[in-house]
Amino acid sequence: MKKLIQLYVSWFKMGLFTFGGGYAMLPMIQKEVIEKYHWATEDEVMDYYAIGQCTPGVIAVNTSTFIGYYQAGVPGAIAATLGVVTPSIIIISIIAGLITNFSSLAIVQHALNGIRVAVCMLMINAVLKLGKGNIKNKIGFLIFAVALIFAMFTKVSTVLLVIGAGIAGVVFSRIGWLKKND
Repeated sequence: MKKLIQLYVSWFKMGLFTFGGGYAMLPMIQKEVIEKYHWATEDEVMDYYAIGQCTPGVIAVNTSTFIGYYQAGVPGAIAATLGVVTPSIIIISIIAGLITNFSSLAIVQHALNGIRVAVCMLMINAVLKLGKGNIKNKIGFLIFAVALIFAMFTKVSTVLLVIGAGIAGVVFSRIGWLKKND
């Protein structure tokens, strides 16, 4: 029961204090999941994000469900998922009631602009931290660069990019350009 409460409270905090979706949540996931509770390694979190990107639904919810499941089975998945969505449900309900009255105010527009900038900074910081630990060689950097170019300059689905990167990893390992531990 203690583990279920930890999962719920931890994911509740992440859902409450991160704005901008799953990618903006990466720094807090690193702190809570990897560093504080050791529920997953950096590589595992990246795997969960990759799977979460390929499956229907919100990345943050999918990731919380995966981590909760691996920590405490189905009850853990439910606790973590409820934890991450509860703040959104509460906040959206409050905002929906107030937004029509205040959305045109300049101060509200300026606050939202500031929040967007902060979320971008958090996402860049998380990508840099995770990239350092996961781009381990020239082939990994090549796969990253090609995926980045496709993501930025084409309309190729992110699901296809993730699948393509996985296939590239398998192909490069089969032809001997990647070693087992790379």
